[in-house]
Amino acid sequence: MTPILTDNVFEIITHSAEQTRRIGELLGRMLQPGDVVCLQGDLGSGKTCLTQGIGVGLHVAGTIRSPTFVFINEHSPTGTGPCLYHADLYRIEDPSIIFSLGLEDYMYGDGVLVIEWAERAGDFLPSERLWITLGYLDYAKRSLRLEASGERYVRVLTELKAELHERKSRRVVREKT
Repeated sequence: MTPILTDNVFEIITHSAEQTRRIGELLGRMLQPGDVVCLQGDLGSGKTCLTQGIGVGLHVAGTIRSPTFVFINEHSPTGTGPCLYHADLYRIEDPSIIFSLGLEDYMYGDGVLVIEWAERAGDFLPSERLWITLGYLDYAKRSLRLEASGERYVRVLTELKAELHERKSRRVVREKT
């Protein structure tokens, strides 16, 4: 069954890790301090790869790796712009422990918060957010379903769709000439 897509839902299939990172980079350029991006997907579905792209779009310094054992990594920008706060809740079994992590400070802080395994946070997450569900299709392909909750995230999603459509149109024109 084909999903019914609305203004607040967008689905795309990437055909390589590089395409997944580029989607993240485009998204990262659109994010602002205080934004929360929730990632859901099985191991190997591309959550960290997408986050690496977001980091590129935010111009953060350093290598972005999944913070599975430290829970939250902070990545500072190379110039002006927001920090990237990268959380990984894989090891969280009880959502009440999230309070002790200080995740709320990051949610309402001066950076962009990306949360891997966000479904483990339960009701602790803000109601307005961008939720991205990633799926493993084969060794290179990933499905991304982006769902915006709140006006801010609907605008981000609309801008991302427009940018991807524009890039696709430019590529088609180049291929025809």
